[in-house]
Amino acid sequence: MRIRNLPALLLSLLMPALVAAGPVRAANDSFSTEEILKGFEKTVFGLEYRSWSWRPYLVKKFTQPVTFYVHSLSRRDRTRVVHRFVREIDRRIGGLKTRITNDPAAANFEVFVVDRAQYVPVVQRDIYKNDRAKVPGRCLVRVVSGRNGIKRSAAVIVSDEGEFLFNRCLVEEILQGLGPMNDNRDLTHSVFNDASRHSRFTIFDQIILNMLYDPRIQPGMSMKQTKPILPLVARDARRRVR
Repeated sequence: MRIRNLPALLLSLLMPALVAAGPVRAANDSFSTEEILKGFEKTVFGLEYRSWSWRPYLVKKFTQPVTFYVHSLSRRDRTRVVHRFVREIDRRIGGLKTRITNDPAAANFEVFVVDRAQYVPVVQRDIYKNDRAKVPGRCLVRVVSGRNGIKRSAAVIVSDEGEFLFNRCLVEEILQGLGPMNDNRDLTHSVFNDASRHSRFTIFDQIILNMLYDPRIQPGMSMKQTKPILPLVARDARRRVR
């Protein structure tokens, strides 16, 4: 589930499921080119809640290294798991560089790991900046984006409601914080589908993210602008994903 409430702020809220660290093992030729192209269009363009979003049908991506900081607030320390997934992203997505910092002021992607009792107050205080804001969803990511790309993202992930929820939250919210903001029930191979049971960084989603971070795909491009080059981008992304 997603909520957008400021012109240049993109807020996405995840519903029940959320994904696990580490890629799903599946052949990268398990999907047709048509499925991959549709998957890219359905995740990169559009948002679940469109009315308040800033230009939802344009490409959103980081154009600089993504520096992560983990706020470990839950009783169980999940920092090493989050760091492992960040390093996995760095290895799996061409055109994207990730870093981990010990200084929250140096981060442009903050990850808050909380227990359920902390979820609402942390979202209100650190994400919405409004202690009266309603907080739906079970986990969320907030993306601040402009015409030159994503400026910063922040994800809130619940730790104490089972491994499946934690892992799915971890993977989907962090990946969505990198740009593919939409969910679609037709994406059976993807974590970008609230009805799916995926809890890992699937091969399908690795291809989508590699397409998004291909240098030929630029922030602010429309679906129409990407269409002529997207088949070549998909071909090259499929080759990169093993």
